[in-house]
Amino acid sequence: MRILVLPGDGIGPEVTAQALKALRAVAANGPQFEIADGLIGDAALDAEGDPLPDATLDAARRADGILFGAAGTYESDLLPPEKRGGHGLLRLRKALDLYANFRPVFAFPELIGASTLRREVVEGVDLIVLRELTGDIYFGTPRGVHRDESGERYGINTMHYRESEIRRIAHCAFRAARGRRRKVCSVDKANVLETMVLWREVVTEVGQEYPDVELTHLYVDAASMHLIRRPRDFDVMVTGNMFGDILSDAAAMLTGSIGMLPSASIGPSGNGLYEPVHGSAPDIAGQDLANPLASIMSAAMMLRHSLRHEEGARLIEAAVRHVLAEGYRTPDIMQDGARRVGTAEMGDAVAAAVGRIRN
Repeated sequence: MRILVLPGDGIGPEVTAQALKALRAVAANGPQFEIADGLIGDAALDAEGDPLPDATLDAARRADGILFGAAGTYESDLLPPEKRGGHGLLRLRKALDLYANFRPVFAFPELIGASTLRREVVEGVDLIVLRELTGDIYFGTPRGVHRDESGERYGINTMHYRESEIRRIAHCAFRAARGRRRKVCSVDKANVLETMVLWREVVTEVGQEYPDVELTHLYVDAASMHLIRRPRDFDVMVTGNMFGDILSDAAAMLTGSIGMLPSASIGPSGNGLYEPVHGSAPDIAGQDLANPLASIMSAAMMLRHSLRHEEGARLIEAAVRHVLAEGYRTPDIMQDGARRVGTAEMGDAVAAAVGRIRN
């Protein structure tokens, strides 16, 4: 089982190190992993002059699963787009055709009080935001900042979807819903955008192939309100790249912290990249403050979806629940009476719990 580790920038190396502790605990009496490291983001830009070096892309194509940390810092955000650290991740997603981004949102009972929303709103939340990841306005052309005849600057980005792109992410949504509560909500902006008119039409057509799954549609503004007001109504939300980016971050507050959201970006052959939803957070990097649980749970998703090791995935997920039940909390999910720990101690606790649960 070949795993490529791309720690990246900011808190990426810290949280990824904790995910590796959990994986090594799984491997102690189980599957053996071949683990290689690579450069991406600002770290790659500094070392190689490119946020996605050829060597990293080659290694990614050979890997069974990719464990990713975070890419980009405030400094590189000021550079031209092709030199920004985060651009390396966008290129990697596109190059590997990682079009289906699964972002599970689960409210752990122990963390209900960590959410800013009332208990009765978030209790029992269990949904997936399925974000189409390789199309939409993030990749559409033409794009850029230009000047008109008068010399005034203007910016342009293009929202673009082909029918085939919409169709394949819709199939992913319906198949995922069949393994859950059989409900799909498609989120678009079809009342304003022609691209989203096509989105709604194609999703509706695909839905006819799944008569056992309920399909509903919401405009993105209504969906964002509904997500906060009645989140338990949702099972699988499927949406485009930009809307999915925004909605999944909003959904993080249902769990108490964006540090609790893992994700899986899956390609057509089952290859995948696994990463916490949060960014590089350079303001807290190197201070042992970051919550590593999203990265640890991303490793569990990698075991399940790309490495086909369900037992290992369940072990890690059980270990996370165990340490939360024991009261371990990083600062972002701290509650009265809990035990405050740093990034490394939380990782140690999860790894130790893997061993105890197995035995």
